[in-house]
Formats: sequence, C-alpha cells, structure tokens
Amino acid sequence: MTGSILIVDDDPVQRRLVEAAVGRFGHSALTAENGETGLAVMDGPDAREVSVVVLDLAMPGMDGIAVLQAMRERDIRIPVIVQTAQGGIETVVKAMRHGAFDFVVKPASPERLNAAITSALKVEEVEVAVKRSSRRLGQTLTFKDLATRSSSMERVIRLGQKAAASSIPILIEGESGVGKEMVARAIQGSSDRRTKPFVTVNCGAIPDNLVESILFGHEKGSFTGATEKHTGKFVEAHTGTLFLDEIGDLPLDVQVKLLRAVQEGEVDPVGARSTVKVDIRLISATHRDLLQQVKDSRFREDLFYRLNVFPILVPPLRHRKEDVPFLVRHFMDKVSPVGPRRRLSISDAALAMLQAYDWPGNIRQLENAIYRASVLAEGEVLTPEEFPQIRAQVEGTVVLEAPSVVLELPGEVAIEPERSPERPIAAEVASNRLPRIEPRFGTLTALDERGNVRSLAEVELEMIRLAIDHYNGQMSEVARRLGIGRSTLYRKLKEYGIDPETGRAEKMAS
Repeated sequence: MTGSILIVDDDPVQRRLVEAAVGRFGHSALTAENGETGLAVMDGPDAREVSVVVLDLAMPGMDGIAVLQAMRERDIRIPVIVQTAQGGIETVVKAMRHGAFDFVVKPASPERLNAAITSALKVEEVEVAVKRSSRRLGQTLTFKDLATRSSSMERVIRLGQKAAASSIPILIEGESGVGKEMVARAIQGSSDRRTKPFVTVNCGAIPDNLVESILFGHEKGSFTGATEKHTGKFVEAHTGTLFLDEIGDLPLDVQVKLLRAVQEGEVDPVGARSTVKVDIRLISATHRDLLQQVKDSRFREDLFYRLNVFPILVPPLRHRKEDVPFLVRHFMDKVSPVGPRRRLSISDAALAMLQAYDWPGNIRQLENAIYRASVLAEGEVLTPEEFPQIRAQVEGTVVLEAPSVVLELPGEVAIEPERSPERPIAAEVASNRLPRIEPRFGTLTALDERGNVRSLAEVELEMIRLAIDHYNGQMSEVARRLGIGRSTLYRKLKEYGIDPETGRAEKMAS
C-alpha cells in the first residue's frame, strides 16, 4: 500500500481535477492550497504518509521553485512531479535543477499524470529498499569505500585519514549533495571510535524552538509538550561521533550552548539541575560560507574558530567529472539486488552524456538519476533515452577521446579535435561538419554573431547574471564564487544598470 499523493496548487479547480485523477487510479490524496501549507505537510508529523508530491510551479507567495529549494535545504527527499502551464525547456530545466522528479504540462491527461506517479513510486520503492539493505549490512564505511579517481578527492581522503587519527573538531564544507556525510562516516570508520555510535543531526531541518531540546535533551515537564525525558543527540553520541549537518542554520542562541559543549565537554539539558559530561568526536558540515556569515553577524566568531580546527573542502561533482563513471557503476550495483532482476550496463553515449552534464545537485542528483533510469529501463542497457531531463540539457554533446577544443557560437557549440587554422570555425559549423546543440545552463558563448570574440564586458555581464541565477540571488555567495568583494559586485551591478534588490538573472534580462 503506497502513501498518499500530496497535491499543492493554489487553483481549487485544478486541485479537484488532480485529486479526481489520482483517486481514479487507486491513490489517496492530500491537498494544500499554497506552497507554505504543502511544505508544512512535508515537514510535519504527516510527512511519512506522503509518497509523491504533485506541485504547481506558478503560485502566489511561495511558488513551486521556492518549495523545491526549501525541500532541498531540509533534505526532504519525496519525489516531486511539477505542473506548469508553460512547457518551455527553460521552465522544465529550472525545475529539474532544483530536484523535480518529472513534469507535466497543464492540462495534463489523467494517463500522463498516472504514468509520472507510477514511475515516481517505483523509484521511491527501490530507494527505500536500497536504504534498508544498506542498514542490514551494517558495514563500517572507510575511505576505501569512496568511489573516486580524482586528484581533488584524493586530497580529501588524505585529510580525512589524518583527521581520523585524532579527536579534534572537523568542519566539512561543500555544496549540497557532494557527500559530506559520507566523508564524515569514513572518518568515523577509520578512527578508534569505529564501533561506537554515529549520530547525525540536520540542523536545517529542526524547528528553531526544538533545536536546543533535540541537541542537548530536556527533562520531563520542562516545557509544554515535554511529557517524557529526552537525552538529546550529544548524550546519544557519547563515546562516538556527532555529525552536525548544515551547522550554519543553527540559531544564534543555540550557538552559545554549542560553544560551551565543545569547550567544556558537557551539556545542559533543558530543565535539568546539573550538566551532563559527554565524550564525543564532533564533525560539522555546511554548504554555506561560514566566514561570510560571521562577517554578517549570523554566526558566532568564537564558535566558528572552535569548529574550524580541521577544515575539509569537498569539491562539487562538476569539478571531478572523472569520478562520474565510477559513481554510476557504484549506484547501478547498489540498485541491482533490490531493483531490476537483470544485470544492467550503460552505453558509452549515455555515460558521455552524464559526464558532460554539470550536476548542480551533485552526487545526490546523480544517484537519483541512476535509480530512476535503472528502475524504468525496459532493456538491459541504459541509453540517453533513460535520462530525458539530463538529455534535454546536453543534447548533441560529442565527447572525443582525442584532446579537443571547445568553442561556442550563439546557439551552437563546435567541438573538434585539431581544426585547420586556415578554415574559420563558423564556416565549419555552417557546413554542418560539426555537431550543433542548444546552449545549456553553465555555458557562455565566446563569439558573437559575426564570429568575432565578444568583449570582456559582455562576457563579464553574462557571467554575473549566470552566477546570480545559479546561486538563487544569494549575493554573498555570488561574490565569493566570482572571487570579488560584495562592494565590487554591487558596483558592477550598478554599472550594468542591474537592480541589486531584484537579484535574480531572469528578472534582470532586458
């Protein structure tokens, strides 16, 4: 028996239509009239009842993209099927970049909607089975278990091995989905605490009013609703490792108590008369720029330096694409025992396409893509057709074994190994000797319509717009990634006539 289908749409007529279609195919339904209400359901006590979300993109207040962003930040992994009245590739790509499983264009036929829901349920079933299988194995993870061949990850492994030899606090930095928890588990599995508890806490997923109780515990009757004594995550992790994910989301008042716990090795449960001594290895992780948060007075400076004793930066997947083939095989092996009964392989074309993609959701997105393709594939070989959303963004990319030069023209990309300098690149494209593809997110055109190199000012403006869109208007992160100060960024925005308050690239385009 599957869980319910959560329908999030501000249009009551559309909600009823989708609810009727869902019921027609034997599913129960929950409804929410806006993004805030839908997110509350997914983040509340009824979250376990929800198996799939059907989400409208265009809603007042918190729209569909904002809901997807919030789900990603809170690590809510329910598959989402987005509905849009605008079926353009840009809209679809944006939704997929933010973690959507599939999309349907309004008005969607009941059959199309049911096919999308059925696929989502199949993939979710396999993911749950894989997790159960992993828990049953109960293996201790070490650095030998990390699937990598990249030099940047080898450096992460060397640092992690050194960190495992001591009990100093570790701060793991990196974008969402890069595998920060895997690195933390490998550190635990390579240390003398390998047989002790490993307790994880997602600080960004806990309501502010419960953070202190969950971390440090509380006594019975210490506040309304405290009907039982709770030991807290610090005590649960005693003698082992406590992994605080998204540490940058901790409220300032809780940061004070965390600093004391790190300094003194003791916690003060809510309502308790005495402190409790704890012996833990603390590993923190964040996708935020904590130093910038310190400058912005959103994170305590003294706590930052206490946590940042041994920093480890995990690179994004787009900076280590040589790892993609090994990760693909690893995830295909994981899904084989619980998914398709046949042994699957992947075509060279599909693998080349996966390596050409930028993976904004990093390893987590790649894992979900492989699970989906493996479950829904009808043959024994995964081809580009099994990755429709990825293919839509990198269609036509050609990967050559020989060293190649990549030049981009407006609307097309020319990829060639050893072009003769006497023959203009534009002429070769015009003669159809070279492959053409549509521009994809994460690329910049180098030449103008006449085949001349574009000015630095034009490229700079496009890069700034791309960065603002990629980091969702978080100007501190945009400045950091571009390698400039915030004041410089705002000055450039003013020079180009861009409103800094608007923030997002799509709103800036003239």
